[in-house]
Amino acid sequence: MKALVKTELGFGNLEVQEKPEPSPGRDQVKIEVKYAGICGSDIHTYEGHYKVATPVTLGHEFAGEVVEVGENVTEFKVGDRVTSETTFYICGECEYCKTQDYNLCNHRKGLGSQQDGGFTKYLIARKESVHHLPENVDYQSAAMTEPLACTHHAVAKTEINEGDLVVVIGPGPIGLLAAQVAKSYGATVIITGLTNDKVRLDKALEVGIDYTVNTQEQDLKAFVNELTNGYGADVVLECSGAIPAAKQGLDILRKKGQYAQVGLFANPEIQFDLDKIIQKEIRVVGSRSQKPADWEPSLALMNEGKVNAKALVTHIFDITKWDEAYQAIKSGEAIKVLLTPAE
Repeated sequence: MKALVKTELGFGNLEVQEKPEPSPGRDQVKIEVKYAGICGSDIHTYEGHYKVATPVTLGHEFAGEVVEVGENVTEFKVGDRVTSETTFYICGECEYCKTQDYNLCNHRKGLGSQQDGGFTKYLIARKESVHHLPENVDYQSAAMTEPLACTHHAVAKTEINEGDLVVVIGPGPIGLLAAQVAKSYGATVIITGLTNDKVRLDKALEVGIDYTVNTQEQDLKAFVNELTNGYGADVVLECSGAIPAAKQGLDILRKKGQYAQVGLFANPEIQFDLDKIIQKEIRVVGSRSQKPADWEPSLALMNEGKVNAKALVTHIFDITKWDEAYQAIKSGEAIKVLLTPAE
């Protein structure tokens, strides 16, 4: 079978290779991939900014059909429609594993980074990570369960009440999903972007987000104050990883507001306005990836029509067309790109 493999670290080094078809172990499930999403971390890996255990097949956002199960697997059968968490191995002994906070286990190994992932035809997942797809969730939507789970994880770290004003900074796939999750809590949601984000801001309105703001053309703080009688936003979800955006997020928050950092910064050491956090008693929280508790709620949000993930898909290529997929993303033309296996 063909697989898109990161052969060694550094820029590029991504090749379509022939690999043997895998077989499941006793507690594992073999999945035929239907669609696999390109994540920002896949782009960072391709560009040499993110380390993985090379050589490895990339791809950790995917959905497909069960084609074989190990002898100890009774929860799934051939023909089941499924997706899987990215967790392939955990130590099972640390405090984080015992509370199912697998995303914080120091020994965790993930699909598409330390273990062969979804940019191929077949992959192996551990049975504990696999989830059945609800009736109303198609394969394209299901391939975005992982990024949706990441946004569910972030939103769940804040307290959003009906009628709260939530500002999502950054209209990429994560921001567009986070905005929809915040809406499901009954919040009024603003999503912000730049002039070259027009396609993404238009998509936000299409999926039901209340307001979009181009911060290069409109005064975000003035608009937030207008909607809140001068108090400021209740919650800011920063999904861009841009330093000016983080500073703006703290500035537009009300006193006792909540700030969640979701986007990753290119350089982790940044200037942060701690005085605003002190003077306004802002609660700041970080959000790393997702954990098991985020998956079933995410699938339910799509099944109930509260999150429209499929609407974000703008391009589909097979894995041999990586260069075209990469250019679509880097040009800003694409919102979400899915890959399919190559025969």
